[in-house]
Amino acid sequence: MNFGMNLALIREAVTELQRRKLRTGLTLLGMIFGVAAIVAMLAVGEGSKREALRLVAELGLDNVLIESKAIDPEQLKEIRTRSLGLSAADADAALLVVPGAQSVALKKEIKVEQLVLGDKVVSGRAYAVSPSYASHSGLQVAAGRWLAVQDGATLAPVCVVGARLARTLFGDGPAVGQRVKLNHVWLEVVGVLADRAQSKSDFEGVKLGLDDERLFVAWETGRARFAFKRIEDEVDGISVRLGTDVAPDSAARVLQALIAQRHGGADDTNLIVPMGLYRQNQQTQRIFTIVMSSIAAVSLLVGGIGIMNIMLANVLERRREVGLKRALGARRRDVVEQFLAEALVIAVSGALLGVVLGAVAAYSIAALAGWSVAWSPLSLIVAVLLCVGVGLAFGVFPARQAAALDPIAALRSDG
Repeated sequence: MNFGMNLALIREAVTELQRRKLRTGLTLLGMIFGVAAIVAMLAVGEGSKREALRLVAELGLDNVLIESKAIDPEQLKEIRTRSLGLSAADADAALLVVPGAQSVALKKEIKVEQLVLGDKVVSGRAYAVSPSYASHSGLQVAAGRWLAVQDGATLAPVCVVGARLARTLFGDGPAVGQRVKLNHVWLEVVGVLADRAQSKSDFEGVKLGLDDERLFVAWETGRARFAFKRIEDEVDGISVRLGTDVAPDSAARVLQALIAQRHGGADDTNLIVPMGLYRQNQQTQRIFTIVMSSIAAVSLLVGGIGIMNIMLANVLERRREVGLKRALGARRRDVVEQFLAEALVIAVSGALLGVVLGAVAAYSIAALAGWSVAWSPLSLIVAVLLCVGVGLAFGVFPARQAAALDPIAALRSDG
């Protein structure tokens, strides 16, 4: 059959379906809702996956983290009889003992009493960090530079600020070279971080920092120029960067054993394996995808049954028409193709309308639930092809029933 005849067959199918608008419309609904469910599920699932990757980038998929616990002061005094808390010495030991450890990064929060620029007082968080913190946390500098080893060695009063904090302090003007006052110390801004759109403050129960609202100083500068309580941990967090050929779980077990030994068995730290958190998140997403796929499959199945129903009804109503075509020389194959064309028109129309409805549903869910949406061309193609496949599969039986009609008996029928 050539291209022109195919188009004529499609036009004839459209004409036949338009004669039964209500029945066709009701049949379309099942296909539309099925495809819409698939499209919305895939869009939300892909968006969630990308969001998880973006959020866990702050922790670092190749990192293993040890963080100090928030402990009641009275209990902390008792723990300090056995453990001095998390320290830079623990980081040095981890670098030597943990298999595959390539580098370590330190972090210590500075209590912000005031953050001042001229007569403007703003809120924000401040941290003393080691130079490797930026690479461990995936931070990018948009203007100026990151903190250097020399800054810590000379206790230089310099800082790097997040993009949002820079806008709060300096508006649209240049930030690099400006001076801000953190507590009692004047600091020169030497760098501004690139803006990282971050909508969540935690991932799988682990707190994330909003880097856009932070101020960073060199580790040694922070420890020397700002006040800390003697009972506090020297370090709030240690990040251990692993080689790509090292299993994070095995490295984490070694790190946990090392810290337990150095801290006298005191329960004063939390171990975080970002790769494990990411896998946990993806497992949750897989369960969500399976559930939603089952719902979508049922909806498509209902739509397919609807197509079979309307095609069987069409066969009964058009028996004389089929008998006349057969009597005039039409082959059984021609009859099959005619009815399959009608099933194809319904399936393709349902698929395209379902894609539109699915997109609307996905963005509506994202707006209401605060989820992310991302699109994959392959997922849209799969959804459309699946719908068309179901439509054609359920259209085969009615088409074969029509082709099997006896021409003489069909002409004598009342249909």
